[in-house]
Amino acid sequence: MIVEQAHRLTITVGIACATVVSTPAAAAAPPLPVAVSGDVQLTAGGTALVYDGSGGPVPAAQYLDAVNTLYLQPDGFTGTLEPGFVPNGLYPITGIRSLGFGTSVGQGQSMMFSAIGSQLASGEFNAENPLVVMGYSQTSTVASLVMSQLQEAGVPSDAVRFVLLGDPNNPNGGILTTFDLPSGNTGALSPVDFPLGPPTPSSLYPTDVYTIEYDATADFPHYPLNLLSVLNALVGNFTEHFIYADLTPEQVADAILLPGSATLGGDGLTDYYMIPNPDLPLLMPLLLIPWVGQPLYDLLEPVTRILVNLGYGSITEGWNQGPADVATTFGLFPQIDLGQLAAALGNGVQQGFTDALNALANPISYEEQLAPWMPFANSFYTHGFIDQAPTSFDDVLHGMLRIGGFPVSEVTRGSPPSEIIDMISKTLAYDYSALVPAGDAINALVTSLPAYAANIFFDQLGAGDLLGAIGLPAASYGGLVPFDALIGAAPALFAVLGTVDNFYELFS
Repeated sequence: MIVEQAHRLTITVGIACATVVSTPAAAAAPPLPVAVSGDVQLTAGGTALVYDGSGGPVPAAQYLDAVNTLYLQPDGFTGTLEPGFVPNGLYPITGIRSLGFGTSVGQGQSMMFSAIGSQLASGEFNAENPLVVMGYSQTSTVASLVMSQLQEAGVPSDAVRFVLLGDPNNPNGGILTTFDLPSGNTGALSPVDFPLGPPTPSSLYPTDVYTIEYDATADFPHYPLNLLSVLNALVGNFTEHFIYADLTPEQVADAILLPGSATLGGDGLTDYYMIPNPDLPLLMPLLLIPWVGQPLYDLLEPVTRILVNLGYGSITEGWNQGPADVATTFGLFPQIDLGQLAAALGNGVQQGFTDALNALANPISYEEQLAPWMPFANSFYTHGFIDQAPTSFDDVLHGMLRIGGFPVSEVTRGSPPSEIIDMISKTLAYDYSALVPAGDAINALVTSLPAYAANIFFDQLGAGDLLGAIGLPAASYGGLVPFDALIGAAPALFAVLGTVDNFYELFS
């Protein structure tokens, strides 16, 4: 019972704190990359170099197959998938002793550039047969940096094509770009080695960028003073950012091509696709509550979605307005027609009551609504952190704990004493070390974040914008303080849930 309650806490509240930035973390040292066999060997020539996100140094075969089906084959790719190897560390999310994001990106940049160079040297790549490079989350950031290296090395723009998922450097919405204000002011979260950075280049190489609505990594609210919108995005960083490889083909096919895309006449070579979200992440935990969860969700969703969308400068859309290829930093207040807002809220109230009454009339709605959570649950298998598709809360919990390198144990009272002692030692060692990231997060809060905000203040003051000098530092805190807090709290959450689970297994 204790573990089951912990699992539900994990699913409904706590896990959001532990999966702030990117995809899961490997608990063990990765093997060297090898060629993938028959399941992903396709029928014609061509090569796609595919990378996983933070915590996935080498992508699992099922991940390769999924992204090929969803993103590559529909675009005509019929070649061979090669798993790419980079560190993909994200301290402290991927473990207390893992590489920080900035250090990992730096090492990954060198490795990806070298891997691309080796591929280009081994075959003929051109406009009809380009080398495809696919990045996800952290490796989208790495790919963004590698693009400039390739150009400087003289690699033709028609020889390489990029496909990026959940890009933190999205020009308009990526979290690293959103807070890069003024340009080069990247040290807001230095104690946790999480540097901000420039946007993904839009005009160097043909690129497709896919973003899921409300994914904080790639679709952060433009107006972070809207704390409801920020909180929704941070929850979405867990419910949405993990699931790019677990969407349906129909969801990807229905993605919206955003203004600023090359296909729509944009200046660059990049197309930006937004995948609409049928669910509102902030309210999704309600769906796990029997009897009242679905009616409550239906009652609150229409109005809450409008209030969340205001953080993106819209009433109807949960993504930032304006051209997708233009680097856009955060702002203060959206320009919204108050009459339209009032009408939309009135309609939302009416729609919420109608939907809630319909839910109350449907006995199925009294059950836990697990379907919206299944892509997230399945993502633990897709990224290789559990051995099969999850069938229980226990599977999801263990997958989550492996993200942070927690020593998940199946030791019981019948196990040899040496194994029991080893489990207790490793569990308590992790628990103790989980306090270190909290100290780093506090350090950022009292040192690097104030310095970052001061740079904004003096930049805006020098430009003669007194409102910006006062308001923008406050807005930066609205987005970065919750983000920093979640980074620091994640290992402690892993420690609590993992310790409960290990000792329950021991005494059950």
